[in-house]
Amino acid sequence: MGSLAQHLIMSGYVHVAQRQIVRRPPVSIPVALQQATHPLLAPIFAARGVERPEELEHELKQLLPFTELSGIEAAVGLLTTALRQQQRILIVGDYDADGATSSALAVRALRQLGAEQVDFLVPNRFRYGYGLTPAIVEVALQRQPQLLITVDNGIASVAGVASAAAAGVPVLITDHHLPPAELPAAAAIVNPNLPGDRFASKALAGVGVIFYLMLALRARLRDDGWFTNRTQPNMAQLLDLVALGTVADVVPLDHNNRILVAQGLARIRAGECCVGISALAAVAQRPLSQMVSSDLGFALGPRLNAAGRMDDMQIGIAALVTDDPVEAHRLAQQLDALNRQRRAVEYSMQEEAQQRLLQLLPSVSDTAELPYGLCLFDAAWHEGVIGILASRVKDQIQRPVIIFTRAEDGDLRGSARSIPQLHIRDVLEAVSSRYPGLIKRFGGHAMAAGLTIAATAFTTFEAAFDTEVRRWLQPADLRAELLSDGVVDGAALDLPLAHQVRSAVPWGQGFTEPLFDGEFEVVTQQLLQQRHLRLTLRWADGVTTSEAIWFGANTDLMTAPALHLAYRIDVNHYRGNQRLQLRVEHATAS
Repeated sequence: MGSLAQHLIMSGYVHVAQRQIVRRPPVSIPVALQQATHPLLAPIFAARGVERPEELEHELKQLLPFTELSGIEAAVGLLTTALRQQQRILIVGDYDADGATSSALAVRALRQLGAEQVDFLVPNRFRYGYGLTPAIVEVALQRQPQLLITVDNGIASVAGVASAAAAGVPVLITDHHLPPAELPAAAAIVNPNLPGDRFASKALAGVGVIFYLMLALRARLRDDGWFTNRTQPNMAQLLDLVALGTVADVVPLDHNNRILVAQGLARIRAGECCVGISALAAVAQRPLSQMVSSDLGFALGPRLNAAGRMDDMQIGIAALVTDDPVEAHRLAQQLDALNRQRRAVEYSMQEEAQQRLLQLLPSVSDTAELPYGLCLFDAAWHEGVIGILASRVKDQIQRPVIIFTRAEDGDLRGSARSIPQLHIRDVLEAVSSRYPGLIKRFGGHAMAAGLTIAATAFTTFEAAFDTEVRRWLQPADLRAELLSDGVVDGAALDLPLAHQVRSAVPWGQGFTEPLFDGEFEVVTQQLLQQRHLRLTLRWADGVTTSEAIWFGANTDLMTAPALHLAYRIDVNHYRGNQRLQLRVEHATAS
């Protein structure tokens, strides 16, 4: 057995990808950007492609116009008719946080606009799978809808739309996922990723798409005199939902999405959010007044997602639709309990996955000999958690990963996560083209996808996937790099600056939170919950000290007197007090 495998077994976890801290190359900083921003932030923004201070402004008037979305006129026409005739409207959502916020936003907006018969339905992932399937259409028809609206799904639902049409029910699709070669024969489709669509931001989340449609509908109704005897709603009141869904779905935060998230966060921090988001923040112990995008992504989003992963997303949507604070708190507590259950299941599955990886390692002398595209399968793994497991393993081995489990119908369901160098949905499409019939269904986008294969097809798919990934990736792509924004002067770092860094813009996918690196002396250390490390660190000046937290610490380094750290600047909120804190992402012994 090689020394690497021995170390992995002794340390109890697998971390094949050897992370390397790489400093971003210097970039030219426009003078206007230097003058408008803090000296620490100016090079960070420039490195993320910002050229003008206006790109850091987040006023609603800067949003891209809804008129650029193809299909928007037809969609508004359907909705205008539905409102004037008071048709029964049924929202069919997805079972993740984007789908939940999209569903809640659609229900809230349509009711505010005057619809009297609006309801929602979300497929139970374990019984019906993803999207507007014929089976879920059959369930929907029991409510006798006159218009079906999909949110965050539907672009691949050819059979489901056909089933609804056969029953005489038109379907309006709102989605953001990449379209397949054959589009559903829906009454209208709004999706910025449709071929030929002129909308400049292809990164809208599902909740962003339905928000834009509601803006367009309100404009049409206003022009038609609909609000002569009605109160015209302020659509900005729904931006808290847009912010949560956008961040939780990990879509790229281009300028348009940053505006949506920043405006939503401003409403949340002002306490002007729906009671469901307020309740989620309370159970997550995140003060509304200090909320930033990472809180949405790592605290509120997982609790909302837990409903779809462990039970039924009806709970999550209900929490976001209700206006009763007591009911919202009750539902938020349920979501918090489901999230704790999810974490326990995830930890168990992760341990099993580590053992699978260990079985692969002793047979190779070089970890580069691992599959380029890794597939793992266990019939007992929880279908609602395989996506999280795929993400964890992907981060460990710096390779695209698909985790499979057996579904109730006997097929294998897979959840895929990729690295930035590989577009996972395109790879699945290529496999499907080379091996017709091997994949029954698939969908997704660049970094995440889902698929279904026959139970007997795993070995064939496993080889086909690895072969295809090898066509797309080079060995250099498998080396994990942490891009550092450079060194910080510890003596100049204080709590106000930490707040400024945290809240300067909505950080997230495609506009990453600043990461710094430097040499530190370890003054004190304390292991928390056997998994995390609390540190007191002395900066390179030999005088300044800072507290730090290292989640999921590599305890092999606990004896090192000095560390080279990659870290983020954070604020520790504890019992009403705030302190500057470094959040360690990676460490090596100096």
